[in-house]
Parts: sequence; structure tokens; C-alpha cells
Amino acid sequence: MGTERKFIPREPDEYNFQDIIYEKKDWVATITINRPEKLNTYRTETLIEMGQAFLDASWDDSIAVVVLTGAGDKAFCTGGDVDEYATCYTTTPRDFWKWGNLFCRTMELLRHIGKPTIARINGMAVGGGNEWHIACDLSIAAEHAQFFQVGVGVGSVAAASCWFLPLLLGDRRAREMLLLNRRLDAKTALDWGLVNRVVPYEKLDEAVQEMADQLINKFPECLRYTLQQVNFFKDIPAAILGGHATEWLSIHFTSPEPYEGMWSFVEKRKPDYMKLRKLAAEGKSSEYLWGAPVKACSKCGAKGLPGEFKFCGNCGAALE
Repeated sequence: MGTERKFIPREPDEYNFQDIIYEKKDWVATITINRPEKLNTYRTETLIEMGQAFLDASWDDSIAVVVLTGAGDKAFCTGGDVDEYATCYTTTPRDFWKWGNLFCRTMELLRHIGKPTIARINGMAVGGGNEWHIACDLSIAAEHAQFFQVGVGVGSVAAASCWFLPLLLGDRRAREMLLLNRRLDAKTALDWGLVNRVVPYEKLDEAVQEMADQLINKFPECLRYTLQQVNFFKDIPAAILGGHATEWLSIHFTSPEPYEGMWSFVEKRKPDYMKLRKLAAEGKSSEYLWGAPVKACSKCGAKGLPGEFKFCGNCGAALE
């Protein structure tokens, strides 16, 4: 009796992707985040499409290497779409828990794709974009590329970078990127061990193909098990802390830090970092946008009104 194949990949154009370009040719699958007008930020739909492409490439025995890159020459990926964060997750933080799970599962598909992955760094790799970069097995950067984290500057926490950067850079250098948001140029990234090679932009595709060719000419099962072994130290924090980070960040989106950080970005202004510090130093609440819910209205009986409110938000009466 014949055996029916269960894991059958599809042709890239069958997916009708909107946010990514998916190509398969000569043993290489290339996944391109195609939002250059947004500096290749990813939104929910982008993550869903990336996950589908990762799974397809994993199943396809005609694919030996997976390349992840961004469209254009300005950005590899500059992280999550802050417009989506500001308009969706500061309004309904519970939905960030769903988004966080999607992000973790999509990154898990990339890290355990069973084939070597190469990050083709064609420009800036920022925040979550740098996390996609460091989730890949190898990386080649154009000379103009830059790498940096922005979490503590925009009201978020770069959780995956907190797990992976110390493994790549060592503790002190990882903290410099995470706490100071230091920008690394391509040469420094090479010196620090964040990338494998740096080449002129016009030589980038040639260098990626050269590395891919070397990987193609290796035994696939030995490659797959080698990847399983070297992923060990990434798997531990991802398994233990991934859910924790998703839970904390979803709750954190109810606080003023992401509200100020995200909206200042959308409004193209500098965040007011000192406002919250001053409130805390004065013994006031810095964890709520308009103070802790401690006031009550003697006229209409409304309770849980913010401490900074001078008038009742229900009936408009003056509050004591």
C-alpha cells in the first residue's frame, strides 16, 4: 500500500500574503516583511502571515535554508507597529495578551523551523526587529545597518532581547543596549558578535547566497539536530519567561508609561519621562493616568473616581 503524504507545502502565491513577500527558489525560502512605508514594522496580520510562511518552509523538503529580511534599503524591521499598540492595546490591554501569545508562537516557529535561518539585515533592526534578527541562526548586515533596542524609552520591555542578548553579547554589553538604548553601527555589531558578516549593501545578496550555498551542502538531519542542540540556551528562558512576559506586559498596558510612550511616538514628540518620576517623588500615584481610583461623588454616589479628578465624571459635581 502506498503512503499518503500529510505535510504538503504550498506554492507561495497560493497564500495571497499582504504584509510579507514569500519566495522559494533553489533550496532557499526568503520571507520579506513588506511594509517599507512603515519601516517594516509588524502588525498582527504580519505575524500571522510570517507564521504561515515559517510553517510552510519547515514542511517543504525542497527548502534547505530560510532567509528573513525586510523590503527596501532603510529597515530590516523596526519592531511592532506602535500605531496598533497605541490605538488597540492601551485601550483593551487584554488583547495584548493575545498578541503576545501570537508573537511568542511565531518566534517559536522560526527558532524551531528545523533548517538554518539567515537574517539579511538590509537596514535598521530596532526593538522587536532586532529580536527577529537575533532569533535567526546567522546574520549578514549591510554596512549602513544599525541595531538598537527602545523598550525602556517607549514604555515597554524588550523581553526576548532580555533573554537572548546576554547569550550573544555578554551581560554588560546586553545591558548597555537594553538600559541605555545604545545604537550599534554594523562594524560595532560585528565586533561585539551580534552579526556574522558585514558587507557593502550592493554585495548583500551575494553574501547571503554564498552562506546559503554552504549550508545547502550539508546533511539536513545533522543540521536539524545541531540546531536543536544549540537552541537549548534560548529555549530555557523562552519557555520559562515567555508567558510571564506576556502576562506582565498586558497588565502593564493599563499604566501611564506605555500610554505616554506610545502616544508620544504617534504624536511625534519627546516622551515626558520626568512627570511620572516627579509624581512618585512627591508621594503621589504614578501608576494611574489620573491618579488612583480613590474618590467618590457625594451627589450621585459614583465610586472609584481618579484621585486627580476635581469633578465627577458621571454627574459633573465638584469633588471634595
